[in-house]
Amino acid sequence: MDNQHRKIIGYRELNEDEIARMNEIKDLGGQLGALIQHLEIQGSAVADPRWVAIGKTHLQQGLMALTRAVAKPEFF
Repeated sequence: MDNQHRKIIGYRELNEDEIARMNEIKDLGGQLGALIQHLEIQGSAVADPRWVAIGKTHLQQGLMALTRAVAKPEFF
């Protein structure tokens, strides 16, 4: 369905610059996700799994904060 976001309360249209920033954040998130996955596969021989899990969670929170910073949603 085209323009689904228009049917969801609190979402707005993004301009071209905002779309570019969102795509940049998503791209970097994908790169970070690949790094984390590599560390998880390698296991404790390469990195402490507890800290990998903490880093993963914090990076997910940070990426979400950046997307909200750009999107500026109109809701809580």
